[in-house]
Amino acid sequence: MTLAERHRYILDQLEKKGLLTVSDLAKELNVTMVTVRKDLKILEEKGLLFRSHGSATSVSPYVSDRSVQVKKLEQVEEKGRIAQKALDYLEPNEAIIIGSGTTVGAFAQAIPRNYPLTVLTAAMNVALALIDTTELELVQLGGVVRKSSSSAVGHFAEDMLKSFACNKLFLSVDGISLEHGLTTSNMMEAHLNAEMIRSVQKTIVLADSRKFGRKGFGKICDLEDIDVIITDSGIPEIYRERLEEKGIELVVV
Repeated sequence: MTLAERHRYILDQLEKKGLLTVSDLAKELNVTMVTVRKDLKILEEKGLLFRSHGSATSVSPYVSDRSVQVKKLEQVEEKGRIAQKALDYLEPNEAIIIGSGTTVGAFAQAIPRNYPLTVLTAAMNVALALIDTTELELVQLGGVVRKSSSSAVGHFAEDMLKSFACNKLFLSVDGISLEHGLTTSNMMEAHLNAEMIRSVQKTIVLADSRKFGRKGFGKICDLEDIDVIITDSGIPEIYRERLEEKGIELVVV
């Protein structure tokens, strides 16, 4: 296979799968990993892909901080399906934590108005979505408000969280990476999310497929620290395989 043919194969597979690993490409192309890395470097220099620690993606793996007002207009149908599926993981009279973000915001809106729950949250959009529920007890965590996420962060929220033990956490993230785990664009929010994980028995991540292969500035946890991921059918195939290998329950809607 010529250089041009290898490059065309790589770009075609990247368009289909969204993410490729150097090791898999070396096997498929019957060349060394050194050759694949050189090919990827050439293609990256041409602006045709992005390299990241033994893999390549079709979009930049780095995410920036954006307002929830912007993000709530994106992937609306996918987030709605994910939110509806997450309802299957609720049990009456549980105490749960709901993180911040637009996908968990959609989940909060989907919770039946008369469902008996105790909900802890630092996110104001989540609290407002649940304010008119009749059987639900709502606990608002306080602290410094991040305007972009409409959520409280900082040691006040973390200290308050330590007073509670909850059944489940429903969490949204900015990035899910095989190498970097779960990340978000803000380090203070990442630290609060990590504390939330430590406060529950089970962590359920709600994330549309565009979050896979991406990473933000603040690391929340490794993939092994979570139990369930609910996403849409656009998830790259490699993540389906690797998440199952790690024992994570993957639900695709």
